[in-house]
Amino acid sequence: MVQRGRVLAAALLVLSGLVVAGPAPAAAAPTTGPVTYTVLLAENGRHDAALAAIRAAQGTVLRENRELGLVVAESSAADFAERVVAPGVLGAARSRALSRTGGSVGRDLGAGATVADVTGHSPAGPSRAGEVTAAVGLDPLDAKLWGLRMVRADKARERQPGDRRVRVGVIDSGIDATHRDLTTKVDLAASRNFVVDIPNDVNGVVIDGPCEFAGCVDPPGYDDYGHGTHVAGTIAAAANGTGTSGVAPGVTLVDIRATQDSGWTFLQPFLDALTYGADIGLNVINLPFYIDPWLYNCPNNPADTPAQQLEQRVTVEAVNRALDYAHRKGVTLVAPIGFSHDDLGRPNPDTFSPTFPANSAHTRQIDGASCAAMPIEGRHVIGVSGLGPSEGKADYSNYGLPEVELGGPGGFRKDWVGTPSSGARENQVLSTYSRASATGKGWLTPEGDITPLGDAQGMLKDCPQVGTCSFFRWAESTSRAAPHVSGAAALVISQYGNRRGSRIRMDPDSVRHALLTSARQHACPTPRLVSYADIGRPPTYDAYCEGPKWHNGFYGYGIVDAYAAVTRRRP
Repeated sequence: MVQRGRVLAAALLVLSGLVVAGPAPAAAAPTTGPVTYTVLLAENGRHDAALAAIRAAQGTVLRENRELGLVVAESSAADFAERVVAPGVLGAARSRALSRTGGSVGRDLGAGATVADVTGHSPAGPSRAGEVTAAVGLDPLDAKLWGLRMVRADKARERQPGDRRVRVGVIDSGIDATHRDLTTKVDLAASRNFVVDIPNDVNGVVIDGPCEFAGCVDPPGYDDYGHGTHVAGTIAAAANGTGTSGVAPGVTLVDIRATQDSGWTFLQPFLDALTYGADIGLNVINLPFYIDPWLYNCPNNPADTPAQQLEQRVTVEAVNRALDYAHRKGVTLVAPIGFSHDDLGRPNPDTFSPTFPANSAHTRQIDGASCAAMPIEGRHVIGVSGLGPSEGKADYSNYGLPEVELGGPGGFRKDWVGTPSSGARENQVLSTYSRASATGKGWLTPEGDITPLGDAQGMLKDCPQVGTCSFFRWAESTSRAAPHVSGAAALVISQYGNRRGSRIRMDPDSVRHALLTSARQHACPTPRLVSYADIGRPPTYDAYCEGPKWHNGFYGYGIVDAYAAVTRRRP
């Protein structure tokens, strides 16, 4: 896949003498207390000189990552980012959001607090993670999973349901390991949380709200946002005779959380999660679409300050280094193509960035040749577009060549326009959902009953004859499409990977080749220009599909086909 990230990385390496200010917009309030930065070193820079520059700029080194050539540093100096630029140091980017000193942290349940202390339910624990499920048939709610059938995962499990030794990492908001369909699937011993909850930002705006655990650090197996649990269920929910099952119900999930309770994903937690996942030997990692605060990272956008421009350059280079590292370690990387209905080669104006702090966004014209959404436009990443049940591109889904490599079921509620089915929530993707998240949002009562608001948000409750009820949700986005591909990648590795004791390994380029060459080719629609005006969308949603049947901007090389991928000749 051709990546625009290389253009930005090259631009970063020739920077010299650029004055750097803090990355926050000029309108943002001054920070209070220390700020954490990702300091990026030049690839040929002297390590000792870089550390000296950090100290000279009144910074304190918190930790180093020599594999990626970066240092995490902390400083209370307002001009740290300006002063740290020196020979061997490419720049510094604020590595995570700032919280206001003295912000409410809510309940302190003690240092030994567990998921059960908050939710009242206990996950099965690491001893059962990855346990082989005897049943590999379909679960009761699988009849509602049109996506499972579109990618032929229902048929694929007859040949290969997934090997428990294959591990899929989910970089997201966490995974609810108390969920009945996930409790035996999550390896809690290997799981990690790389974020600290942020009750309020520097301006006092509520971000994550009151913390649930001591130190504002949630334990693995907890999800207060819901997104990660939904993703995890599509990948590998257990085929256990209840609820739903995933594309690869036999594989193991690892929760490597990098997303805040509020949904933001910041640079350093993402880098930490990705490098950790690579270091522990994960086979597949399902990535988020982009890293806050920039929807598109632009090297020289005139609407941005010099400090903001440098922050974006640092982000691109740091993320690409981490992606390279994971790829070298044997990780297959999958990401959703995005939800802003853009042709990534010719994006619409960006009105979202910077996403943090609140109310700091400004409109930017985006040059598709030099700007990049990261990590989706980073190196080695398989980009997945979102489709509705009719196999048409969903209105929200980004598209474009060469970014889209595969199409997957993402859901499209207004699909089947002109028919009674249009507008049905069943046109979306049903998957597991976090009880803690749903309760916190008012979608469930504390007793576990779905509220009217929860019903409007697509919540579904499933109770077995014996045991605890579990919760599911209908939702749509390219983040629902990518897990279908991550699950299919796990099946490919289960089928063809090299087995060495307790490990299965497969070169990620071979996994990618297997997925792309087995995908079901899908031609562009006729006419190629698709309008969504009949569902009330403005012309900015119009999408033109470029390319032939075997490789185009809507479907890439085709719709992922899990059955074909595990029954083809060995790649």
